[in-house]
Amino acid sequence: MAAALDLPPPPVAGLARVGDGDSFHLGEDRIRLLGLDAPELAQSCTTADGRTWPCGRTARDRMAQLLAAGPADCRPEDIDQYDRLLAICSVDGIDLGATMVAEGLAISAGRYWTEEAAARNDRRGIWDGDFDAPRTWRDDHPRPQGFRGWLSALDL
Repeated sequence: MAAALDLPPPPVAGLARVGDGDSFHLGEDRIRLLGLDAPELAQSCTTADGRTWPCGRTARDRMAQLLAAGPADCRPEDIDQYDRLLAICSVDGIDLGATMVAEGLAISAGRYWTEEAAARNDRRGIWDGDFDAPRTWRDDHPRPQGFRGWLSALDL
């Protein structure tokens, strides 16, 4: 019960470095955007005409573009099991999570339902063809542990 009374972490702001389509580093803080789930870096999706495309890398690259536009302003709501701040973030007043979901580069995970419905209806991004939900993809493709897992995380 005491955890429910804890205040959320304080806001953080500054220039950010992309991690993937739904997370980044802001100074020493690791941020995970709330309300969405983007494809994993190694994840591929399929277009309506059957072509495979690197949806995870595309999501990461779009997040990098959004973060390059200026300092990120983040309002953390919690901290996850990986010690990341769970936050709603914007750059220049533009909500990063809403943008990623609206462009079809992430799915809604508790927020951004309107943006997902529009992206799905307009067949934007991942909604243009077939894809595994990021959670399903992670479950089906566990990262190797130890040194090999660390190397695969480098995305060389």
